Amino acid sequence: MTTAPLFLVDDVGSLPGPGSDTVLDGPEGRHAATVRRLRPGEALVLSDGRGGLARAEVVDVAGRDALTVRLHEVTRVAAPAVRVVVAQALVKGDRGELAVETATEAGADGFVPWKAARCVTRWDDGPRGAKALERWRSTVREAAKQARRPWQPDVAGPVTTAQLAARVGAADTTLVLHESAGEDLASVALPAAGEVLLAVGPEGGVDDAELDRLAEAGAVPVRMGPEVLRASTAACVALGALAVRTGRWAR
Repeated sequence: MTTAPLFLVDDVGSLPGPGSDTVLDGPEGRHAATVRRLRPGEALVLSDGRGGLARAEVVDVAGRDALTVRLHEVTRVAAPAVRVVVAQALVKGDRGELAVETATEAGADGFVPWKAARCVTRWDDGPRGAKALERWRSTVREAAKQARRPWQPDVAGPVTTAQLAARVGAADTTLVLHESAGEDLASVALPAAGEVLLAVGPEGGVDDAELDRLAEAGAVPVRMGPEVLRASTAACVALGALAVRTGRWAR
């Protein structure tokens, strides 16, 4: 039995109570009616991306861009005790979107695009940079829907290494993935609650000056194992390990 597809609404709290009907329209209604081709009797889930969930059933298809659905259960899922925010270095081509897509599916709670020193890709402050940022946000939104996540990750604006170092103090723990680190991700101390900031460097790696600056701010360099992963997959693998250690994958 497959999991019911998830569609986004503005606010689950503003929906009518269980047993009532509501209309799903706009881009999400079009996707449900035209792309997913949902029909009366099929189940779906409405979410506001902030923990609100409404389990529902299609009762009528109104053309190509709207559904009438009947609400069965409205719930709220608490945010995870340990939030992992990924500071993902900019990666060339479509590998940046791949990085945030897989990390979203693996449980990232937020993203900070990082303009690291060795990044080949550059995001300017004009229309091109804004377009690149919107691609990340769109990718994360769709990946969160695909993964049926009740909490949709935020994607902040891009930061320099100096700005990332300043953010280290606001996190409960900051980890920097680095192949020369003396501490392992499997054994590093983690908070019982709060924010873990996970920094993932570019394809060329985090340079020594950056690593020193982040470490001086309180970050802990860690390694995952003997292999060196690509910048587009490292966050996803690290998030899997953190999910096990923090109980994210426990039923």
